[in-house]
Amino acid sequence: MLVHPSIDPVAFSIGPLAVRWYGLMYLAGFGLAWWLGIRRITAGKDAGLAPVTRAQFDDMLFLAVIGVILGGRLGYVLFYKPAEYLAQPLKIFAVWEGGMSFHGGLLGVMLAMAFAARRYGVGYLRLMDFVAPVCPLGLAAGRLGNFLNGELWGRVTDLPWGMVFRGAGPAPRHPSQLYEFALEGLALFVLLWWFSSKPRPVGQVSGLFLLGYGAFRFIVEFTREPDAFLGFLALGLTMGQWLCVPMIVGGVWLLAWGRR
Repeated sequence: MLVHPSIDPVAFSIGPLAVRWYGLMYLAGFGLAWWLGIRRITAGKDAGLAPVTRAQFDDMLFLAVIGVILGGRLGYVLFYKPAEYLAQPLKIFAVWEGGMSFHGGLLGVMLAMAFAARRYGVGYLRLMDFVAPVCPLGLAAGRLGNFLNGELWGRVTDLPWGMVFRGAGPAPRHPSQLYEFALEGLALFVLLWWFSSKPRPVGQVSGLFLLGYGAFRFIVEFTREPDAFLGFLALGLTMGQWLCVPMIVGGVWLLAWGRR
């Protein structure tokens, strides 16, 4: 049995400003996405495979940041606690209390990229195929932030690597944040980077991202403690699993459509 190190969520302070690990992980995630995007632009420039320029990509990253933050917050509000926030709408802006949704952030980025595609005259799916491989390492950074905060822990387990988390009782639990770090982050990155290293039909890279993330998240959710205010939903699945179903379906459809 392991014990979570109970790391202080505040990495350091500058006067009254407290810099939190979770915020640093977000910053690292966007930094990795920027670095990988520049690499893809440089590698694809001579072959005409890069759909945007360096300057356009910088603008796209700014739009993506807005999409992640606004989409992630609104997704949490709508998917997880609509009644509570409808009763107290001003709490929507209380982001310091926590509450972000990956699926909402994904929708926010998709809308931001739709705006960018129209602005730069680039095919939407072609642009999303370019963006998809640069995202997973950012997702990995976010899950590492969850682990450092000791939040979103897993279900009780008797496996030797079970971990006792502060605030989760004395029973050891799955470190599901690290499972997601490994699968939705590292494994998905390797898969997409390899798959996109050769020219693919339009929509295939995006389809693999949707299918890969949806499948990995769906599996890990079997080890993750569901939100206490929601519990298990229809068919004994969690909200995260139900939100992954359209991702899996959409990914399979895009892969099949791209092959045709």
